Amino acid sequence: MQDSVFTKIIKGTIPSFTIYEDDKTIAILDIHPVQPGMVLVITKVQVENFEDLDSPDYTALWETVRKVAKQLRLAFPECKKIAIQVEGLDVPHVHVKLFPFDKPEEFRSIPDSTKQADSATLAALAERLKIHG
Repeated sequence: MQDSVFTKIIKGTIPSFTIYEDDKTIAILDIHPVQPGMVLVITKVQVENFEDLDSPDYTALWETVRKVAKQLRLAFPECKKIAIQVEGLDVPHVHVKLFPFDKPEEFRSIPDSTKQADSATLAALAERLKIHG
């Protein structure tokens, strides 16, 4: 199986803005977010469908999702909700998208993937969202 873009990030061959990492998962900022603060929680094992994860990887994924959601709530207290999306359309590697939002149109918005990511802004946000321990 060819390495996904996420496996390349995990291996360090593609840079990322990491906010959390353990032995089974990594959480990074999305460079084309639906809303500011969008985080991707990715399993370190490359599996296309979440239901195919073994139990320890599945559990680790959702524990990390909970940690990230709590951190997003702290970092964006003005937002009423933290969205969770599991759709697997863009990259064939299990990942969960989380982002703060208030209105339905914010949840359903489409990111502009042609726009160049602002590295300085993302680095500052990653530092603000970093989860220790």
